[in-house]
Amino acid sequence: MIQAGPHPRPRLFEVTIRDVIPETADTVTLGFDALGELPPYRAGQFLSINPHQFKGLAAHLSFLEQLKGRREPVRAYSVASAPHEPLAITIKEDLFVPNESRHAPVLSPYLVFSSSVGMRLQVMGFSGRYVLPPEIEERADHLLHVVAGSGVVPNWSILKDSLRAHPALRHVFVYANKTWEDVIYRDALNALAAAHPDRIRLVHTLTRQADFTGLPAEVRRGRIDSGMLADVMPDPDRTLAYVCGPAIPPWARRAALEAGLPTQPRFLESTLGFLKELGFSPDRVKRESWG
Repeated sequence: MIQAGPHPRPRLFEVTIRDVIPETADTVTLGFDALGELPPYRAGQFLSINPHQFKGLAAHLSFLEQLKGRREPVRAYSVASAPHEPLAITIKEDLFVPNESRHAPVLSPYLVFSSSVGMRLQVMGFSGRYVLPPEIEERADHLLHVVAGSGVVPNWSILKDSLRAHPALRHVFVYANKTWEDVIYRDALNALAAAHPDRIRLVHTLTRQADFTGLPAEVRRGRIDSGMLADVMPDPDRTLAYVCGPAIPPWARRAALEAGLPTQPRFLESTLGFLKELGFSPDRVKRESWG
């Protein structure tokens, strides 16, 4: 995997919510003001939020902890801002899907629908190695971003930071969603690509969109596959790929192993397979997952 430089130790700090910006029907961006000094972070990293600090979740947490026999852990959220911008995270509501989900979600619905300007909370930051290597311009001419749903968040941070900090680097940004209404940062992402046509190629692909009338030319139909990536990707020997989206969760892997059944690949596993097929060596691929 791509190696990054040293990372400062995460620390606890307090913030207040400055902005609550709807991105889609189930996704918001929370802008923060730090109460005190903001720790340094790198584009692509995440911060963590302990759900036990919210009194409105106490009963739900107690129930889940009794059910699971363990304390509920902190939740991690990718930073949406670039380091030169005011701190922000973007959160998409997790859903409980009968016969698919293991447990009901805890924190994301609360933050999406109950956050308000002025709300105060503690966060831990910053963590994560889904970042650009210091020698990025020596190793690559292009970044290939392949993301799905809320997997766009760390790549949005990386893209904005890279445009400012790495002027020689160009980007191919492939973004999968169900419908045009599900596209997080849709207008901002399209505007950024239009402002930098020589540096960004933006390709949207939609899996459940019924009507494509009036959508931009670079909006495609269907899932990401090796053919689509082959059509847009630069030379793999001069490209680093950053892939973020849903992956097989550990509990599903364990359940499949216990049942003696194969696991069904999700976005991340499928995309990594496509990139291998197209000639990307493992040291030129960086991954981040949720699921």
